[in-house]
Amino acid sequence: MRVGLIVDSACDLPYEFSRKHDLFVLPVTAVIDGQTYIDEHDPVRTQEFYQSGLLQKGHHAETHAFSAEQIHDLFMEKIVTEFDVAICETVTRSRSLIFQNATEAMNSVMGHYHEARQAAGREGKFSMRVIDSKQIFAGQGLLAAHTLRLIEQKLSKNALRNEVDTFTDKIYTCVIPRDLHYIRERARRRGDKSVSALVAFLGKALNITPVIFGQGAEGQPAAKTRSFDVAVEKVMNYATARVEAGLLTPYVSLSCGLTWTEIEDLPGLNRLRDACEKNDVELLLSQMGITSSIYIGPGSLCLALAAEPHEFSDFQ
Repeated sequence: MRVGLIVDSACDLPYEFSRKHDLFVLPVTAVIDGQTYIDEHDPVRTQEFYQSGLLQKGHHAETHAFSAEQIHDLFMEKIVTEFDVAICETVTRSRSLIFQNATEAMNSVMGHYHEARQAAGREGKFSMRVIDSKQIFAGQGLLAAHTLRLIEQKLSKNALRNEVDTFTDKIYTCVIPRDLHYIRERARRRGDKSVSALVAFLGKALNITPVIFGQGAEGQPAAKTRSFDVAVEKVMNYATARVEAGLLTPYVSLSCGLTWTEIEDLPGLNRLRDACEKNDVELLLSQMGITSSIYIGPGSLCLALAAEPHEFSDFQ
């Protein structure tokens, strides 16, 4: 039984990790200044975007989910013919239409896959499940890494689905937005009121950089700092202490909307690396993808790990 894992372009993971595990990335359409791009997590294209400045303020940027018809065609061509079981984990349904469109595509695929499989020489039935990850960015990446680990354990289809469903509620995410006004404007265009005008005003007027912390995509300010570096150090200290206290899966996922030179200079990063190495935890460090950067703004940071219930302040 060949099991395939599908994620979308909002999922941040190191490119080599995705390649090694044959992860299929469902593209997202990015529209910047009226120009359309397809975000397939190509590292070269991502680096070009960072260098070009297209993700900076002043550019009108937004993302659109692939339609159900587009996803259907991709599933029929790339998934049905290669796998016997497929799991598609999407960015949280509260922030995107990807889950809805992928579910509609799956329902269509399940009624029409037989001929495609026969033509490809694959025998037997095909089954598929679309799962709302309840995560964003690094959190989605952490869930994908854990799912791949479960797949390697050769669990039954039902056991695998149940494990993934349960695990989504155990992921904690820290987000450091570089510019609150940027994400408020992006949220306004999507009709998302989760970032208030008051918070954005305070961030501008008092030069406050918050740490947003919570389970999955639903976070609240857990710390307010006067600089990005101070906020980063708080998050690195939290993650280091949490790694030493014990995790529920041996991964920490960290994505940064920065150049690689800037990433390597992040305060506390080497301490986190050392803690991960000593505790047999893999640090999944990646450059934030185009979709993530458009959503939360260039220069931002997102860290995710899975652990028993706790508060950010418990590890400060």
